This record gives sequence, structure tokens and C-alpha cells, in this order.
Amino acid sequence: MGQLTKKRKQINGKVDPKKLYNIEDACALVKEVNTTKFDASVDLHIRLGVDPRKPDQAIRGTVTLPNGTGKTKRVLVLCTPDKEAEAKAAGADFVGLDEFIQKIEGGWTDIDIIIAMPTVMAKLGKIGKILGPRGLMPNPKTGTVTMDLAGAINDVKGGKIAFRVDKFGIIHASIGRVSFTPQKLKENSNELLQAINKLKPSSAKGAYFKSISMASTMSPGIAIDTREVH
Repeated sequence: MGQLTKKRKQINGKVDPKKLYNIEDACALVKEVNTTKFDASVDLHIRLGVDPRKPDQAIRGTVTLPNGTGKTKRVLVLCTPDKEAEAKAAGADFVGLDEFIQKIEGGWTDIDIIIAMPTVMAKLGKIGKILGPRGLMPNPKTGTVTMDLAGAINDVKGGKIAFRVDKFGIIHASIGRVSFTPQKLKENSNELLQAINKLKPSSAKGAYFKSISMASTMSPGIAIDTREVH
């Protein structure tokens, strides 16, 4: 591993690795320690006291962030021809069916989310192995399998995100960009944490929020006091 630069050492020195920060202070500090020249993503990494192998503890859900994510999501809508005009009018970036399934089979995944009609889901079986690992497979639980295409598109474009716990019991989610004000980052953080808190399974034992860390792209992680979540 290469040596840290002088600038990186200064940045790391601003974050006390032994301290648990409140959300408000973390949101201000994450902007201060950002080192990228682009508008980096700010993410929360939340370790939960759950066993993802148990169906009732495989936490997943959606939440609409009050200030959005700061990223314009590229949306593909898979639907029958009679619904294409509705999807295009609602702002979908790509609309169709068979031609896009073929493109995905060929390796194309230049999209952030896929919304599909229930009647076309059977056709997605053959590309499930491509979409699943990338988190692109439409799912009724996240509102991406629906007949209300316009509503789903508006939700996604308006700041709705999906989250799910990984096999290590951690949820990774973007809550904005470093260009956001600390207040906007705080509001988005609280909205996400409250949504996860509401999904606490009754079978989970011990602490539900084991650790929470905030970081921007390539910046040091800032540990947040789990007591901040009520």
C-alpha cells in the first residue's frame, strides 16, 4: 500500500476515529474532508444486528429522500406497446421490451433502475442472472413492478431510492452529494434511518443499529452515534 500524501494525512487528521459524531456534525464534516474535484456521492453504511439468511430479517425497502440524491437516474421501462407513450411522457429514458432484453443479454446495463409491468416479468427470467447481482431486477416490494408506470417513474425521478441489507448485514445507500448543504444531508439521513428503523423485525435480538458510518467518495469514514436513531 502506497504512502499517504500530506493532503490526505491532513484530511484524515480532521476525523477522530475514536469519536462517535452526531448526524449534524457528520454532515458538516463530510463536506470538509472531501478530496475529489467532482461532486462526490455521500453515502451511509449501516450495519444492522440481523441475520440476512433469515427471510424475515432480510431488510429491504424504499424511501423518498426529501432532497433527492442529486443524481439524475436513468430509467428503463419494460412494457407492452400500448403503455410506451405513458412511460415516455412521464420521463423514462428508455422504453421498450424485447429489444432491450436483447441488449441486456449482450451486456448493456447503462441504466440505474428498471421498471416493468407485471405482465412482462416472465420475459425477464433469462436476464435475471445479469440484473440480480447489479440490483436492477424489478421487484413489487420496491414499487418497480407496477401498472402505474407514470407514478413509479415520478417517484424514482423525485428522489425515491431502494435499499437492502447485504449478506454481511450492511445497508449501503446514497443520501446526496457533497454539494448539498449540511441541512439537506441531515434531512436525507434522518429519513433513511427512520425508514430502516420502522422495518426492525421482531425476531432480531440485541442492538438493531450496530454501527453507522458516513463517507463521501474516497473520503475517510465518519462514525455516527447510533443513539441518534430514535
